[in-house]
Amino acid sequence: MTEQLSFIHAADLHLDSPFQGMASVPENIFKQIQVSTFNALDNLVKTAISKKVDFILLVGDLFDNERQSLKAQIKLKKAFEELNRYDIKVYLSYGNHDFVSGNTYPVVYPDNVYIFNEEKVNHFTFTKQAKSVANIYGFSYENRSVLQNKTAEFKLHNQEVPFHIAMLHGSLISNTEHDTYAPFYLSELTNKEFDYWALGHIHKPEMLKQNPPIVYSGNTQGRNRKETGARGCYHVVLNKSQTDVCFLPLQAIQFNTLLVDVSNCTEPHALEEVIRDTIQEQKYEVPQLLSVELKGTNPALNLWVRDGLIEDTIELLNDTLMTESRWDFIFRYTVKIDQSHNENELRKGEHFIGELLRHSEDAPIHTYMEELYRHKQARKYIEPITKIDDVRQQAKQLLVNELLKGED
Repeated sequence: MTEQLSFIHAADLHLDSPFQGMASVPENIFKQIQVSTFNALDNLVKTAISKKVDFILLVGDLFDNERQSLKAQIKLKKAFEELNRYDIKVYLSYGNHDFVSGNTYPVVYPDNVYIFNEEKVNHFTFTKQAKSVANIYGFSYENRSVLQNKTAEFKLHNQEVPFHIAMLHGSLISNTEHDTYAPFYLSELTNKEFDYWALGHIHKPEMLKQNPPIVYSGNTQGRNRKETGARGCYHVVLNKSQTDVCFLPLQAIQFNTLLVDVSNCTEPHALEEVIRDTIQEQKYEVPQLLSVELKGTNPALNLWVRDGLIEDTIELLNDTLMTESRWDFIFRYTVKIDQSHNENELRKGEHFIGELLRHSEDAPIHTYMEELYRHKQARKYIEPITKIDDVRQQAKQLLVNELLKGED
């Protein structure tokens, strides 16, 4: 009979995340946000049981910080105990957020849990019906950062074992969006004879390569407005002829951005219906924390912002949306007025806006942004500039919109 493995690859659970920056959310919703990482963990356990997997890989940052709360550790222990009742093994490593030396009071997990507790790459052998089926390789961060390339340490042990799976919490050397830990080149992983690379650290799910599968599972629960869309794990069915990899959402609450065209709204009272209809069209499956961008051509939008009419509309909408069985909440909104229709006329004018528009095309964006992008903390919250013309256009529209506020 051909050997086959069924397992789940997950990472970056960030249990007990504080969800900073959500102070404007009502208390009843904030309480649900606070437990969302634990609910995502429950979903992970239920999924593993329903899929009847052989084991789960947890590739670092199970906790949000090195001083792991007793609550988070006990919740995780109970999850492992539930998996143990179904004979599901767990292989876990610690990352830069939950590094080994920072945990002063570790909890003892059940016997189905195998922990990579050293920074040196080691392996465990998974057995099935008394036969060695897979070697699973990995390491943990002993301290907050691992800056050296670890790929040379990943070496196959006993090639008579059918499958070899690697767990690596780190980032591509070319990655500029996150702090670079345990850096690697994609070609280094490809050239090694592993059947699957389970990656952690990057929160967006992504398959870097299909053969062999080199995969970021992403985090199991989005934690801020930049972590939008579905978050979860990958279910992998592995045999010698093929590998099936399927993403499964686990998030309890979802962050999303939503563009709403309000160009046809000539009166402020029309905004509520248009926004509500746009939200309902999305057919979301779990509660949503929405960052809404209102886009239109009506200059009166500036007046409605100034007079607090849009803020009132959002509050009324939230009062309604929160009463639904599957609630939504608009926690942030922006207004973008398309001024392209009268930009040419403004450009000709002998006034400050006209001069601004005439000189905007030659504005050296990088000159003003360079210091900000060099700032270590700021880089965590801003996206890289990939299209200079788009940035210039957005900045120009923002300035013109602000300057036109208060004009009838």
